Formats: sequence, C-alpha cells, structure tokens
Amino acid sequence: MFIIPEFRVEWPQVLEALILGIIFSIFLIKTSKFEVKDSEVYLTPSRAFPFILFGLLIVRLVVKLIIGSYISFGETTGMFFLLALGMIVTWRIVMLFQFLKIRRSIV
Repeated sequence: MFIIPEFRVEWPQVLEALILGIIFSIFLIKTSKFEVKDSEVYLTPSRAFPFILFGLLIVRLVVKLIIGSYISFGETTGMFFLLALGMIVTWRIVMLFQFLKIRRSIV
C-alpha cells in the first residue's frame, strides 16, 4: 500500500496515527477480560464491545471528515490503516501478556 506514492504519509503523520491507535486501544483493553474454566483460559465477550467498535467507527468518520479537507484521500487512507494497525497490535500484545499471566497463575 505504501509503495504507491498516493498512500505515502510523512513520519509525523505515521506517529500521530499510531499514537491515536494506541489511545483507541485502551477502550478495547479495558473491556476485554479473561476467565478460567476447567484449567483453561477464555476471553469473555464484553457486552460493550459492539458499542465501542461503533463508537470508534463514528469517531473515525468524524475525524476523517475533518482532516479529509486538509489531507488527500490516499494519505488519509494510509493514516487510518496505521491507526487501525496501532490499535489492534497494542490490544493483542496486552491481551497476550494478560493471558500469559493468568496461565502462569493456574499452572
């Protein structure tokens, strides 16, 4: 994606998108909980999860409308890809550490 010049973003924009993704991941981290059943660790689905995802989608659309007039479509697309990447990777890493901590405590 970033090979094509239209989608390239400058380093300050990369940092902004990743930092915003990390901040957004806090909502996912706070609502993701593990439970232990029969010596197995499971992720408990949160009732708030769909609302958080829709809320983040609305925030994303509003921000896209605001910055879309200042930044080209390709750059905006690249920035939101990096935002999603930062959000998902951060959430997954935190979930991995929480899972390993719980798994160590039951063994």
